[in-house]
Amino acid sequence: MQPSRLLAVVDPEAVSANVGHGRNKEDPLHQLLEVVNQSDNAFIVGGPDTRISFANAGFTSMFGYTLDEVVGRTVSDCLAGPHTDMPAVERIKRELRQPGGGRADILLYTKLGRPLWVSIVANPLFDADGQFAGVVGVLADITQTKMHEVLQYKLLHAMAEELPLTQLMDLVCREVEHIAPEVAASILAVDVQGQLQPLAGPSLPSEFSNAIAGVPIGPDVGSCGTAAWRGEPVIVTDIATDPLWAPYKDLILPHGLVACWSSPIKAHDGRVLGTFAFYYRTLRGPDALHQRLIDVSLHLCALAMEREESRAHIHHLAFYDALTSLPNRKLLRIKAERAVAEAQRAREPLALLFVNIDRFKHVNEEQGHGAGDVLLSEIANRLSQEVRGRDLVGRQAGDEFVAVLSGCTTEQAAAAAERLLAAIAAPVGLPSGVTIHPNASVGVAMLPEDGQDFDTLLRKADLAMRQAKHDGRGCLRFFNDAMNRRTLERLSLEAALRAALRLGQLRLHYQPQVSGPAGSVLYGVEALARWEHPQLGSVSPAQFIPLAEECGLIDELTRWGLGEACRQMADWRARGVVVPRVAVNVSARNFQNPGLTGLVAELLRQHGLHPQDLTLEMTESVVMDTTEGVPATIEAVHALGVHLSLDDFGTGYSSLGYLHRLPIHELKLDKSFVQDLADSAAARALTNTVLRIGDGLDLTVVAEGVETQMQADFLTTRGCRVLQGYLYARPLPADGLEQWLRARHAEAGP
Repeated sequence: MQPSRLLAVVDPEAVSANVGHGRNKEDPLHQLLEVVNQSDNAFIVGGPDTRISFANAGFTSMFGYTLDEVVGRTVSDCLAGPHTDMPAVERIKRELRQPGGGRADILLYTKLGRPLWVSIVANPLFDADGQFAGVVGVLADITQTKMHEVLQYKLLHAMAEELPLTQLMDLVCREVEHIAPEVAASILAVDVQGQLQPLAGPSLPSEFSNAIAGVPIGPDVGSCGTAAWRGEPVIVTDIATDPLWAPYKDLILPHGLVACWSSPIKAHDGRVLGTFAFYYRTLRGPDALHQRLIDVSLHLCALAMEREESRAHIHHLAFYDALTSLPNRKLLRIKAERAVAEAQRAREPLALLFVNIDRFKHVNEEQGHGAGDVLLSEIANRLSQEVRGRDLVGRQAGDEFVAVLSGCTTEQAAAAAERLLAAIAAPVGLPSGVTIHPNASVGVAMLPEDGQDFDTLLRKADLAMRQAKHDGRGCLRFFNDAMNRRTLERLSLEAALRAALRLGQLRLHYQPQVSGPAGSVLYGVEALARWEHPQLGSVSPAQFIPLAEECGLIDELTRWGLGEACRQMADWRARGVVVPRVAVNVSARNFQNPGLTGLVAELLRQHGLHPQDLTLEMTESVVMDTTEGVPATIEAVHALGVHLSLDDFGTGYSSLGYLHRLPIHELKLDKSFVQDLADSAAARALTNTVLRIGDGLDLTVVAEGVETQMQADFLTTRGCRVLQGYLYARPLPADGLEQWLRARHAEAGP
């Protein structure tokens, strides 16, 4: 039975008398009213003028007033306070005379002035004639529910909507101030440097929030800085006299805020993430409502702030380089494209600098990847310090960095690049104790001269950087059209080389290596790759072999060369053509491939050759290569029984210290020495030295580039056993070599 229907037939004064005197205990009405009186909710009954004639014990417990203190008064007279929503009260009064009555959630105050959020349901009472006779009201304390429902629901909903942290914290402050209008709420974050950073404070003056931004926390830094420092709440009931506030009181007192209670917001691991403060306009501390508000709010704020930390961490992983903390390639592109667009709108110049660390690979190989990481981190830090605050520095990849300089002329770009080069060149101490002196090559492209978009500028700055590498490293170059033409030519040649390998357009020519009196004995042949392109004509090996190394085709080219040389040797063997051995040039990069040994072994097996039939020629760069696995590959090839030859020996003497440990059979004297024998005493001295080294180590010395009889005589009289050069034959196709052999045999006679 609804209370409005039950009490509509009972005179309010009779209700009061019945309950007050406790008569007729068996009367159902009396029993019902006893139940009402025992309820935790507040029940009131009023007459036609809505003045209170009855209030149960729940009313007294909730608000602190006795029945005698409220009889004859209206609810608003007794319970309204400074922040009660009076328009809502007036609305309920108007709705009282309508069927169904009125209801609202309103902030009311106890006898002692403590605020309570109350849900009011007011039902009208009508007499037998249908005339308004009074009101019965039920008031429920919803303070805790209000806090949970409003704060938790609204904040979680806002988090689901992906609102920024500042908006989330502003929402919390505003909802708290709505529940407890006597406070001004403030939420501060504590950053990684231990400094206070305002997140929200809608009722605080902006000049105060701005003034405390960046203030370090400490043992005497107001309420918030101290609470964050201690990790516990700090109550200051009088800002004017409390020593914690001495340095800051003049910032807040002029705004009428005289007391402050601050509580630390803690993460699940105990770290202080920030503070939640209540400011008061009277000298006071928190009451029970405020304590409950804080209990709920701290948990929600911690949840939101930890979530923001996680999002920031995920964002950092997605957009920042883990090693250097610079923007990674993705974020670099986003920011650079924005900078280019802004420069175009403002009609301002912009410079894009492409920075590549010189010989970085050697640091990784010789000092380890940990040392390389230290070097990259240090250089990233130096680059960041050298550019202006408005400029951008990011890590493109590996040892490549990009700087975007807005509003930068060509002259300014040159000066900036020189500063970067100087900063990079400062010594760097590595964890091993070794100090290195790094250098870099820098390429520069300018907006608008060199391009109108980021991709074009990046490509051209990259080309300019490569030109700086080519010109000696440790320098800068600006992009020009000649670089672009060379790049287009290189790309075209690369595509043609890929097609040539696929279509079988490459051929091997064979240059004889001779020994004995007047070169009468064939020692072997060197296989040399030749490329005759249908449109480009003859392409020099000096052009396409380095290209194959750069573009990753060298393994395929070497597989082809070894396979073709072995096939030809097998053919000569089958037809009785006497060629003792064939030498094939193998790139330094091939020795970095652990599959080289297996390839050689399989080719020998497939073509029925002996290991001694094949010689692999390697340059000094292979010997000096410290890449893991290269020495093992050299030893494995030697273990097959295949001969190894050290090509171009003497050009740098860099491998001299390795000779006694290398499993090689030959030294090839570089042709530059041979060609200068007639005119250079130094060339003659160096040649003698190489020959003595070969003799001392019992290595065959093969002299390349022999073109004159004088050169041949000089070499043979000094003990050089094998000669190779135009004096005897140019590189010949297989059938041409056979004709040369027949001619030599005919000259020698029976």
